[in-house]
Amino acid sequence: MKTNVKTMLTLLALGASALIVNAQNGGGPPDGPRVPGDGHHPPPLPLVTALDTNHDGVIDSNEIANASAALKTLDKNGDGMLTTNEYWPQPLPQRANPNGRVFHPPTPLIVTALDTNHDGVIDSNEIANASAALKTLDKKGDRRLTPDEYIGPPPSNAGGPGDNNAGGPDDNGNPPGPPPDE
Repeated sequence: MKTNVKTMLTLLALGASALIVNAQNGGGPPDGPRVPGDGHHPPPLPLVTALDTNHDGVIDSNEIANASAALKTLDKNGDGMLTTNEYWPQPLPQRANPNGRVFHPPTPLIVTALDTNHDGVIDSNEIANASAALKTLDKKGDRRLTPDEYIGPPPSNAGGPGDNNAGGPDDNGNPPGPPPDE
């Protein structure tokens, strides 16, 4: 089980890199702008695609109110819950920094807000409470979520010591990524 959670967290981190680069560049919907240097569009985050029904890059109050129904459309196998293969882009983007280490960005805030017990599955209770969970991300209080609110800010120290999100070692010299199995 720990290996599955570890793998899921790694996959979540890799996929978030494309979204963070978009938020850093400040423009348009998460699947619109190109990621500098890789020559293609990053895959959209299915959670955002399902919730942002008018595809304007903002999850507005009507979309927040209809979040539970929108999330249920991602449930491919009809089991009443969303696993990473249902709410995360496939295939996951692979990125490395100049020293060859794989980039491990933080999990998008929208995933953290919806998966309240942080087990990697958005279960039926979490789906039912999706509107309330999304409202907690509205830091501006304008009843709408912009990419900086649902994805999060870009890493502040890309690749430097202590920035485990950009593929560099942490302050203790440990490699990036999820902690080893205990």
